[in-house]
Amino acid sequence: MDFNVKKLVKDGVRTAFNRVVQLTEETLGTSEKTELDAHFEHLADRANMTKTWTEKILRNMEAMLTPNPGNRIEDFFYEKIDKKKPNRLSNLEYVGVDMIEAGNEFGPGIAYGAALIKVGQCQQKLGQIERDFIGTAANCYIQPLRKFLDGEMKTISKEMAILETKRLDLDACKNRVRKARSMLGQQSAERELRIAQSEFDRQSEITKLLLEGVSSSQAGHLRCLHEFAEAQARHYAQCHATMQELQRELAGLTGSSYHPVDHQTTEQVDSEVDRARVLYDYEARDTSELNLARDEVISVCEIPDDEDYLMGFRGIEKGKVPRVFIERISSN
Repeated sequence: MDFNVKKLVKDGVRTAFNRVVQLTEETLGTSEKTELDAHFEHLADRANMTKTWTEKILRNMEAMLTPNPGNRIEDFFYEKIDKKKPNRLSNLEYVGVDMIEAGNEFGPGIAYGAALIKVGQCQQKLGQIERDFIGTAANCYIQPLRKFLDGEMKTISKEMAILETKRLDLDACKNRVRKARSMLGQQSAERELRIAQSEFDRQSEITKLLLEGVSSSQAGHLRCLHEFAEAQARHYAQCHATMQELQRELAGLTGSSYHPVDHQTTEQVDSEVDRARVLYDYEARDTSELNLARDEVISVCEIPDDEDYLMGFRGIEKGKVPRVFIERISSN
């Protein structure tokens, strides 16, 4: 037993030494290196690119959803110890609390006090909407990306490192075969070469299968990205509806001189704007029309005396859209 342990240690030291020698000779250009096939290299490059960009997107997403770096560190700590995150207020909610307290101090019976309370309540509602969006975005997009990096990519990195050691062993055996001076030494070196080649081929196949699986991961990330975009669209739609409600409440306060500015023409007032889903792709015929993509959601309103077209809105873009190409799904 003593002898076997010593032999294992000796073999391990020899193998590690051979790898160092092989790597040194390759660096100096005095030894050949087994190259992986072009398809394998393509898969490896794609995996590295996916890892790099996923890490960058994940960092930026976390910074966007939780701008305070101290809070991000605190959240990371609570995740590691598997405890519930602290239920901290957002900046909007802090502003809302102060406004409500100030409004009550000034007196809800006067216009300014009542307005402060209304705006404060709106900020609290916006804060809750934001909190819901952050939670949804974390579940549908951030967590899958983090799971991919911590799971699949770590496994790929580990297997790639093993493959590199098998490659060094293989090339070291090839060198020993070339340098063998006796028949007995050459037979021993060739036997070691066959074993090393078999282990390298096996590890290469294992790693290749893992690299090919990155395509499936990207397809999953695409679905997650769609879910994130939908959550963000709902978030902004809820914020917009909340602000419109605040405008109406402020305009209705007794003694208030506030009147919301109408940014649209008189025939396009907010109360007439609906949400609509596009049924078919549509290419605008001129600058007065809006290009449409199937399944996108836009805002529409009636055009006086026009039975064939509606006015469509997408962000800062607007233009006429055929009625038959859209289906109304909600109304403000």
